[in-house]
Amino acid sequence: MISILIASGSRYPVGRKKIKEKAGNFLAALGMDQVEVSILVGGDRLLRNLNRQFRELDEVSEVLAFPQEGKRGPDGVLYLGDVVISYPAARRIAMEENKRVDEIIEELVVHGLNNLTKQNGLLSKIPTTKA
Repeated sequence: MISILIASGSRYPVGRKKIKEKAGNFLAALGMDQVEVSILVGGDRLLRNLNRQFRELDEVSEVLAFPQEGKRGPDGVLYLGDVVISYPAARRIAMEENKRVDEIIEELVVHGLNNLTKQNGLLSKIPTTKA
């Protein structure tokens, strides 16, 4: 079972179904089945504060990834970590690239998951972002 938890503020409308599908396809392509990941879509202020707190950078990132320890819980589920995405940054990128915001958010989800799997030492192959 692949569990994808998604949270976003009411000001940030996101296509949860597409995000779950994109994330699920990415993790399944890596052969992961008993795994859980959290995805949070927030604002620039949140990403700036997380950068200040955890990376000592005073800037906004488009996406941040926070890995867990890479161990399975007593229920057998691997808690991979958290991906945090800036909705305003995704909107800016979408305007620059003439794409839908949801498309950019899906790309950022894959980018964040790629970082999580690398940081957890789990990445054996990288599926394309077309998955």
